[in-house]
Amino acid sequence: MTAALPETILRRAGPEDAPKLALLGSATFLTAFASDHPGEALVDHCTIEHGVARYAAWLEQPDYALWLIETPLGAPIAYAMLCPPELDITPDADALELKRIYALSGWQGAGLGQRLMEAVIDEARARGAPSLYLCVYTINVAAQRFYARFGFEQVGQQQFMTGNVPFTDWILRKAL
Repeated sequence: MTAALPETILRRAGPEDAPKLALLGSATFLTAFASDHPGEALVDHCTIEHGVARYAAWLEQPDYALWLIETPLGAPIAYAMLCPPELDITPDADALELKRIYALSGWQGAGLGQRLMEAVIDEARARGAPSLYLCVYTINVAAQRFYARFGFEQVGQQQFMTGNVPFTDWILRKAL
């Protein structure tokens, strides 16, 4: 990243943002996993899990919170989602899960992840959550280092399906 990047705007996403989130979700997922996930499985996953209808449904749920980072012209470049945990382990009572946090590859290293993570942690604390969970692909060492800087520690593993293809994720936890 260079210092010449334009200013960015972090804001809570609303129902009108479902198309932006779907586009950004698909773009970042494809970029992150195209090197080792089968193409058909990636397309299937993005079609379902990153569809406009999926984001629209999440945005209607009061226990979900989504954030967008945009350029001043309104182009979406990063996002995060906080929600009730869906894990293969039993989470702490009243815990929350950081389900997604991604930035477009050309914007990584510009501090967007830190801004999103701080917003998520602040919201989780405001809701009284005792802990925050997330899942990370076992071979994504850069993401694991990023999460460790915020105090996340490995507490388990689970299977993540991309289309019909299973992958293994670490489950991480941070006490709040």
